[in-house]
This record gives sequence, C-alpha cells and structure tokens, in this order.
Amino acid sequence: MTILVTGATGNIGAQVIQHLVSHGADVRALVRDTSKADLPAGVAVVKGDLLDVDSLRSAFDGVSTLFLLNAVVPDEFTQALIALNVARSAGIERIVYLSVIHADVYVNVPHFAGKFAVERMIEQMGIAATILRPAYFIQNDLTVKDVITGYGVYPMPVGDKGLAMIDVRDIAEIAALELLRREQAAQPLPTTRINLVGPETLTGADIAAIWSDVLGRTIHYGGGDTAEFEQNLKQFMPPWMAYDMRMMGERFLTDGMLPEEGDVERLAALLGRPLRTYRDFALEIAASA
Repeated sequence: MTILVTGATGNIGAQVIQHLVSHGADVRALVRDTSKADLPAGVAVVKGDLLDVDSLRSAFDGVSTLFLLNAVVPDEFTQALIALNVARSAGIERIVYLSVIHADVYVNVPHFAGKFAVERMIEQMGIAATILRPAYFIQNDLTVKDVITGYGVYPMPVGDKGLAMIDVRDIAEIAALELLRREQAAQPLPTTRINLVGPETLTGADIAAIWSDVLGRTIHYGGGDTAEFEQNLKQFMPPWMAYDMRMMGERFLTDGMLPEEGDVERLAALLGRPLRTYRDFALEIAASA
C-alpha cells in the first residue's frame, strides 16, 4: 500500500511526506527534477509531470492513496483533471485534494474557480476523496516581513471582514492524518470537505496590532489599495499571477475568509492540540531577525 505525494518538493508537500514517514507509511514522491528532491530516506522518488500522462501512468502504478497538490500556474485546472483521470484509470480510490476555502464564493478569482471546478469533477464522477479547503496561509506573510520590519507597514489587503489564517505546518499535518485515515480504511471512504482554518479570524488592523506588540513599535495597516498591491506583486511574479492575487485580495475586502461553526474545534480535536496562531508566527519571525 503506497501513498503518492505530488508537489513533494514544495513547502506543504515536503512536510506531508515527513509526517507520513514518521507514521511508517510507504511513500512515493512525484517530482520534476530528482536531483532537487531532498526527501527522507526510504521515500521512493519518481520523475514526472502532471501534464505528462505517460509519466503519471508510471508513477501511479501500484499506488493506493494520492495526495494531489497543484501549484498556482496557468494550467492548474488541466493538470488536476489529468491527474484525477489517470488516477481513476489506475484504480486509485483514496484521494486527498488540496483545494481552497470559499472556492464556490470567490468565483471570479482564477485559481479559486479552477479548484472549485475540480471539486465538481470529484463529486460528479464519484471519486472518493477528502477535499481540504485551507484559508490564507500564514506563511504567505514571509514575503512582506521586510516591509513590516523595515517600513512599519503591514501591506496585505486583508480588510476588515477578517481572514481565518492557518499555519502551513498545521495544513501539512492535517493532510497527512487524512491520507493515513483513508489509506488505513477497510473500504474507500465517502467524499468529504474539511475547512482548514486558524484559531482566530483576523482583520488587517488586528494583524498590524499583533506586529506592533511583538516588535515593540507601531505597525500600520496599509493594505486597502488592491491596484497598488498588484503593481507591487508584478515586481517578482508574472502579471497574470499578480492579477489573480489582486482579485483574491478584492474578495478578502468584500467577503473575508470566515470559518464555519465548529471548524476550529474539529481541527484541534484532529490534531490533538491547539492550532498555531498568527502571533506564534510573528514571534518566530521577530526572534530570527
């Protein structure tokens, strides 16, 4: 019985593998470049690409459970559909798919809309899967830590509705636990959705206040201008991605990313501990500065 992890060299995928290995699972990692795969001993590394059908057929052979993580790329939707179709043909009936919270609400945001279409495929084709729906990754704010510490501004367009930000370490651990639950079940389990959220729903002002307290000086929230946000992102990412992120930011402002009743308690029970907080993250960054 083998669990295959895609996105194995990324932050979440690599952590999922670490958790699976620590539980004694037989793990296979799909990577584009095997020379860059710094993975634990015993993990079978296979070269492949989510658009290369033949490589997927080879990689999926003998696999019982699949963790499907797609990067935000222009053809993310196509990659996911191909992977799920090939997995289905290979007889894989245990799947964990990393989607996004409010995929059915943020319908004008390209990578949200793509993930929601994948969710619909999973349901309509009767694929047995857990659909994980994470909120905003706390670690996304690593990209703006120099702005926070150097200029005294928190620039992300979080708004005043609030985001239930979650630590990527919690995402990875929950994903691994869900993979193991499906892998170890006597029969394929029914499809389910799980919102992955942090313990608090924070506004832009809340986050600025946390940074002010942690750093011992005033940090201002300055993230309301999504046009400026897009222009700043274009300095280090493709224009299409910067625009995608702008559209997401606009939905942060109008809708927020809010948990459903019982989400936090459900995740804490699954982990057997409290969820990590944004303050934990800010303290770690401050300590390493």
